[in-house]
Amino acid sequence: MPTSALPTLTAAAALPKDADLLVVGLADASDGPVLVGVPEEVDKAWSKRHGTSLLASAQSMGAAAKIGTTVVLPGTPGLVVTGLGGVDVTPEQVRRAAGSAIRTAAKVAGDRTLSVALSLEALEPEVLRGVAEGALLGAYTYAKETQAAPSRPFSSLTVLSPAKDAATHVAEAAIVAAAVNRARDWVNTPPNALYPESFADDARALAKEARLDVEVLDEKALAKGGFGGILGVGGGSSRPPRLVRISYAPRGATVHLALVGKGITFDTGGLNLKPADGMITMKCDMAGAAAVLAAVRAIADLKLKVKVTAYAAMAENMPSGTAYRPSDVLTMYGGKTVENANSDAEGRIVMADAIVRAGEDAPDLIVDIATLTGACLVALGERVGGLMASDDETADDLLDAAEASGEAFWQLPVPEQMRENLRSEVADLASSGKTRYGGALTAAAFLQSFVPDGMRWAHLDIAGPAWNGTAPYDYVPKGGTGAGVRTLVSLARSLAQSTGR
Repeated sequence: MPTSALPTLTAAAALPKDADLLVVGLADASDGPVLVGVPEEVDKAWSKRHGTSLLASAQSMGAAAKIGTTVVLPGTPGLVVTGLGGVDVTPEQVRRAAGSAIRTAAKVAGDRTLSVALSLEALEPEVLRGVAEGALLGAYTYAKETQAAPSRPFSSLTVLSPAKDAATHVAEAAIVAAAVNRARDWVNTPPNALYPESFADDARALAKEARLDVEVLDEKALAKGGFGGILGVGGGSSRPPRLVRISYAPRGATVHLALVGKGITFDTGGLNLKPADGMITMKCDMAGAAAVLAAVRAIADLKLKVKVTAYAAMAENMPSGTAYRPSDVLTMYGGKTVENANSDAEGRIVMADAIVRAGEDAPDLIVDIATLTGACLVALGERVGGLMASDDETADDLLDAAEASGEAFWQLPVPEQMRENLRSEVADLASSGKTRYGGALTAAAFLQSFVPDGMRWAHLDIAGPAWNGTAPYDYVPKGGTGAGVRTLVSLARSLAQSTGR
């Protein structure tokens, strides 16, 4: 699998002498725009050389405080002035500003390889991590399937900060950003290169690098175990399904978090075939599995004191003579039966098997994540994910984690009538409702029916934010975005802190 070529990321108290570019900010203050993070020697040298202030020069070239606005000023080092918004910055503001600046710096680099320093007056741990994450996320490019050598615009990125613990926070941010970029790589990989077996092999290697326990169930083990959902969905493909389980269990952990991810490596819709224009991006239908696998590795690398078990349900949904049919009844893991109402509603079926298996581990909380429904994308757009949960307290925990990480989720209900909508005359329940309205809520109701009674549960529908089909913006590239990884890591961090880490 091609992997993105990322620069090294470090922290420093002073501007490195070999820096080719320096990123500074422009923010709105009560008395007008102000530059943020400009070293005194750089400011004085600019004024002496040009006979005008750096601020005036930047504004004359179009610099503004609006996030996403960047201008480049020539010099040694060259300057990238990036909009920060208001002067009282949030971690997400600096994350977006740093990402925009680094994408601009990549264009400046051309065929060269540059060393870039970011000076945005980052002092607090959250802001430091925001700058560092934004820089590495903005530097991401997917390595094309080509004979040409990959572009490497940056040799190093340096976050400038006088904080004594800056190096620790920057290193933590690098772990999180690497996890997001790893998920992006998986999502961007062509489906003829990433299929259940190869995806499971990647997951196994990722886990073994960190000495995590890993179990991979192949089609024979799935059949022996009774995983009728995963086998049913994957039965139409020549590439059989897999279920991956990775466990991180640090000594002293008292809270157990289970993560379940949808890993449909390509979704044709099965016998309910998708139209051609709805199929072209379906290599991203495994973004939920990518998120949980990348997140558990990051949580382990951060050494957070919380037990995490991640499940990735992997299958390729293809039409063939062995494909599961609409009106088939599948016997799921655990014995519950499901009438297949639509072979293009396959994600919830593989997820159901994995949720039941996750429940057997008796976690304190199950969080599942999936590119599950087009209905959620219609409801919330392309940049906001849906959140549905067993109770408002659990939903609040997820919303707090998402806010801390800079990801956008919106809580939706799971009304009782949605469960009634799943009634079947030939099985315990149907996989889809009898009406097309409220499809995201119906899918959540289906998943919740497989969660053990009384267990805390949350469902993240990332059908919108998992894929960016338009131009890059801020720290978000075109293609796979790595949606959900930062929220899951943030949730684990909060659970670890609640137990006294």
